[in-house]
Amino acid sequence: MTDQINARRRRILGTTIASVGALQLGLSDFAFAQGAKPVRASSTAGFADIRQIDAGTLNVGYAEAGPANGPVVILLHGWPYDISSFAEVTPLLTAQGYRVIVPYLRGYGSTRFLSADAPRNGQQAVVAVDIVALMDALKIEKATLGAFDWGARTANIIAALWPERVKSMVSVSGYLIGSQKANQAPLPPKAEFAWWYQFYFATERGQAGYEANRHDFNKLIWQLASPKWNFDDATYERSAKSFDNPDHVAVVIHNYRWRLGLAQGEPQYDALEQRLAAAPTIGVPTITMEGDANGAPHPDPAAYAKKFTGKYKHRNVSGGIGHNLPQEAPKAFAEAVIEADRM
Repeated sequence: MTDQINARRRRILGTTIASVGALQLGLSDFAFAQGAKPVRASSTAGFADIRQIDAGTLNVGYAEAGPANGPVVILLHGWPYDISSFAEVTPLLTAQGYRVIVPYLRGYGSTRFLSADAPRNGQQAVVAVDIVALMDALKIEKATLGAFDWGARTANIIAALWPERVKSMVSVSGYLIGSQKANQAPLPPKAEFAWWYQFYFATERGQAGYEANRHDFNKLIWQLASPKWNFDDATYERSAKSFDNPDHVAVVIHNYRWRLGLAQGEPQYDALEQRLAAAPTIGVPTITMEGDANGAPHPDPAAYAKKFTGKYKHRNVSGGIGHNLPQEAPKAFAEAVIEADRM
């Protein structure tokens, strides 16, 4: 596998914004792209090619591997990571006959907003809506979701609000659905200290600092979140290219400011956020995972076990495994996805 992008992302020609259909949510309606065709764009380390498709408010970049008619697994990365977190997981799953989809979240890699005027929103509900829109655009009725960090929160939300779309789930660090109200409660000093970057991002100086230093900033986060993971420069640089996305800083800053109630979300997602603020349970078959050397803030497994009301297992992964569990322990993660699918 080459460590360099083999070709520049080809400009998508002759495409139109796909026809829009409404997904009834009970509390609110959202329009998703219907019938847009995937366009092969370029290649990146670990994947044969990166495709592009219009989905909802985005043109989503995603990797796809495995048989087109295989059971679908969607793998979701977090911050500050990208699809490379699943480069070694993917072939382990395709070898078992799975069709694997690995999208860049909004603000990463080749994913772009379809409108220059669209808010660069990072609130929790909108990222989940993005993935449901992607499933609709790819005509995927149901999938197993495997995820960590922002991706795990996104998978949790989809499983809670649209369980009919989720066959099973693997969620690193367990239950991560939050709310602005819950985040108003102060934490003990040691826990507050672990969220130092959240408070940095709350300031204009922090936003300017992240804009100017995102490469080194995110490398520091990798080191702090996975203190025993001796990743090399080439490994980091493969993911760091994704942070050059023109919307990356705006989406990240909005995400963390929204969590603290310092930024507003879009009104059309208010009903979804109200449902999420109630901390809904998740009934789909689930395996939660945690590395023994996770340096990032994360809940104790005992604190969230009862949030999973369906078939449920938890796995601790030893060996100095940090926050980026799929990339640090790909075999363990792939095995969990396969087991969850069979639960």
